[in-house]
Amino acid sequence: MPHTETPGTEAAPPSRPRWWTELPLIVLVYACYSAGRLLVRGSVSDAVDHGLALLHAEQALYLNAEHPLNRLFTREPWLGVPADFWYASLHYVVTPAVLIWVFRAHAAHYRAARTWLMTSTFIGLIGFTLLPTCPPRLLAPGHGFVDTMAHYSSYGWWGGEASAPRGLGGMTNQYAAMPSLHVGWALWCGVLLWRHGRTRWAKAAGVLYPLITTLVVMGTANHYFLDAVAGAAVMGAGFLLAPYVLRAAARARALFAATREPAAAAPSATRAPIVSAECQTSAGERFPRQREQRTASGDRPDAAPASAGDSAAAATR
Repeated sequence: MPHTETPGTEAAPPSRPRWWTELPLIVLVYACYSAGRLLVRGSVSDAVDHGLALLHAEQALYLNAEHPLNRLFTREPWLGVPADFWYASLHYVVTPAVLIWVFRAHAAHYRAARTWLMTSTFIGLIGFTLLPTCPPRLLAPGHGFVDTMAHYSSYGWWGGEASAPRGLGGMTNQYAAMPSLHVGWALWCGVLLWRHGRTRWAKAAGVLYPLITTLVVMGTANHYFLDAVAGAAVMGAGFLLAPYVLRAAARARALFAATREPAAAAPSATRAPIVSAECQTSAGERFPRQREQRTASGDRPDAAPASAGDSAAAATR
């Protein structure tokens, strides 16, 4: 026997997100991220020590992808210049584009995707705060790294100090290298493209974008390989925490709505509902005051049956 829900008890479908509420939220989160990344700079000596510790850890693990990639990008401008543009620009373009695509084409998955991205970003900000790290390009020249963005600065809109526009390099935190959110955001984009893309091109982009981004951040000497691994780990942690953040946000919205709505009057348990303006009706009566009207006009209810009986008796005589 099929189960039928009691009317009025069905779960309300989740409302579709509205762009005019989502846009300020995203701008606020990104502003907090940018301000925190800028203000929390840490000690330069500590950042250098952390960077060297990562480099030594990779050497102990026989990981050395950064040096050959950096030499290749420095030697070949046709690789180095596009890589610098990729590093300086794409995460500002692709990440919002994927978020908008999910919002428009896959609205049922938007809130989970947005919460995943924001949660991971805040975790990354905690990493920048607790572990300021000098990127390979800012180490002493004896460590063998070349800052390709400074090397090719005449080709792009960035300056020699950082990936920021010319003259604004001093306004960025160049020691926010651990974890690599370039890789983390690229992985987020890749997962969504692979999961929700309907074409082979979309799924191929979902695989290639995070892989190429990982090669770019190391070849331009902006991140160590372990920075990239940490960026992927941060996205994994954000993915696991996102459902809890969503539930907490839903409870907060419900609590806020409850405080704004006036308390509904409780129905009285002793008061019976008013039926027919407090007039009792018998079966077959259509109008509420039919009985009173007939009584007032002198037409008693038993008059018709009595007269009918007298007529029948007269007819038989």
